[in-house]
Amino acid sequence: MHLSCPAMTLRQADVLEYWLRAAESVEQVKVYDRTCDAVVLYHGSRAAVIARFAAFSFEKAEAADLVPEHTTRALNREFEDKLISTVLARGVRRFLFPAPLRVALTLYSAAKYLRAGLRSLRRGKLTVDVLDATTITISLARGDFSTTSSVMFMLRLGELLEDWTHKKSVADLAGIMSLGVDEVWLVTGQSEVLVPVNTVQSGDLVVVRTGNMIPLDGKVESGEASVNQASMTGESMPILKRAGSYVYAGTVVEEGECVIRVEQTAGQGRYDRIVHMIEESEKLKSTTENKAARLADKLVPYTFAGAGLTWLFTRNVTKALAVLMVDFSCALKLSMPIAVLSAMREGHAHRLSVKGGKFLEAIANADTVVFDKTGTLTYASPRVAQIVTFDGRDENEMLRLAACLEEHYPHSMANAVVNEAAARGLCHEEYHSSVEYVVAHGISSSVNGEKVIIGSSHFVFEDEGGVVPEGGEKAFAALPEEYSHLYLCISGVLAAVICISDPLREEAAEVIRALHACGIRHTVMMTGDNRATAAAVAARVGVDEFRAEVLPQDKAEYIRQARADGHTVIMIGDGVNDSPALSEADVGIAISTGAAIAREVADVTVSSESLWELVTLRRLSTALMARIHRNYRTIIGFNLGLICLGVAGILPPTTSAFLHNASTLAISMKSMTNLLQ
Repeated sequence: MHLSCPAMTLRQADVLEYWLRAAESVEQVKVYDRTCDAVVLYHGSRAAVIARFAAFSFEKAEAADLVPEHTTRALNREFEDKLISTVLARGVRRFLFPAPLRVALTLYSAAKYLRAGLRSLRRGKLTVDVLDATTITISLARGDFSTTSSVMFMLRLGELLEDWTHKKSVADLAGIMSLGVDEVWLVTGQSEVLVPVNTVQSGDLVVVRTGNMIPLDGKVESGEASVNQASMTGESMPILKRAGSYVYAGTVVEEGECVIRVEQTAGQGRYDRIVHMIEESEKLKSTTENKAARLADKLVPYTFAGAGLTWLFTRNVTKALAVLMVDFSCALKLSMPIAVLSAMREGHAHRLSVKGGKFLEAIANADTVVFDKTGTLTYASPRVAQIVTFDGRDENEMLRLAACLEEHYPHSMANAVVNEAAARGLCHEEYHSSVEYVVAHGISSSVNGEKVIIGSSHFVFEDEGGVVPEGGEKAFAALPEEYSHLYLCISGVLAAVICISDPLREEAAEVIRALHACGIRHTVMMTGDNRATAAAVAARVGVDEFRAEVLPQDKAEYIRQARADGHTVIMIGDGVNDSPALSEADVGIAISTGAAIAREVADVTVSSESLWELVTLRRLSTALMARIHRNYRTIIGFNLGLICLGVAGILPPTTSAFLHNASTLAISMKSMTNLLQ
């Protein structure tokens, strides 16, 4: 199809492409901005596709807001232009410039490579830069300016290809990542209102509490909070933020509460932060990647030795140069990270966010998986099944009070209380003082001068000294064991117990069987619920072991001991209380519907509603490690073959350089393809 317009900008090409992609019958679209053409692969009705194209206008498509903040079109165009200009410059120099000018330009271009080689030598390192500089120096010394120019042309092409493949991998991954914050608490007068994040304006005040992600850049107006900034700085220790401190979108409040005056609204600066995060994640290399990188550097002296021996025995400089033009470093150091970035991109297609290659390797090698129960093996949307009140208190009033406290904190059981209050039409306006959240235990506040607490049995009865009211013992003893319980206590006396129905995920048992089939030897379920409820759930899902009535430190200690015993452990959780265990495990996996602090601490985030993505993650990790090992063998074997052909005099230096660069590109491009079919 052809668009009738004199010219098309890169932005307009993206607008047209995403407009056509939005059609249900369209599978693939390629828009050529230079010719204003579009190629569409579709199924079903041809007329529907043509109608979609006929209805297109730039104004209408822009209003639909279909195009992501960044695409790879500009990057690809930049690479294409550089590649074309490099090839054209080579042709002009070779066929149109006089010999003296070609020599002068060759000497000028060679200076860059010679300086790079000398810098490496001054640092006491034999690197690929030294190999390139040596090859160029020998060719110049022989007066072979044609070979020198050809070698530098091949090196330039290699640099372009390496730069493009890496940048494209990063851009592809960054383009499908987002902050994942949909709603925020906006301060309006003396109250707070939950509003969509895209409606917030610069200068607005938003409240962020324990366990929540900071949605927008801004300054702290009031309050204090310990903020985890690992997503931006890589530093796991929280930073104390007070009035006047600057906070960044994507960081998480570990403890405390603060009011933030927004300075940058949604979308501003997000892409750059994501790219930074990906670049930081590349530092988290797997053991295999690090071994390959170290081997690449170690092989450089052997390349020099091979070239020297070749000259010594053959007295043929051309053969020695052919050896020098082949190195292992480029392919090993480029293809391995690209394979990891590609796996991370593919993981995002399955709604899996992975922070680095080391975690994919750990997942591939893991033998133990620890599950949290609530929100992980069970649905993240539990329901209130029953409310048991004491001392004749009104059921709806107790639910209203519980919802007022629970609405501020991100947990699936808290959401169940808030949703039930909404379903009953109960308005739970703010009529309490500030709330205090006690991790893994509960919430404490004050209402009409009375202390109100809600949380676990341990928190209410052991930590806070709550008691069952006189005459309520029978009802308390008869609480149904098949449900999880939230205990609401007013002025030290139990007022109500909210029974939460927490249905198992339909796929939980099959997923655990599939993980066993994928090589996981031991599965464990941990929960703060009572033993009877835990035992029933464990039997239904088929885990090998379960632990009930555990605290956050108990989960972390179990994992710590398992790792000390030589196991590679994966922890899967969703709540604030899971954060210590997620940090302790070799790989922490957070369910995205849970607390933001869990996602921040975790190494992998699962955004899917299905646990089957855990099996996908294991298969993806295993396939990635197989690809890395396969790349390693291919690179070593192919380049050794090139060296042998160079020594035999079959391949001249320029051909060796071309085949070396071509193989590096081919392996890198193959590493960018999907691992799972």
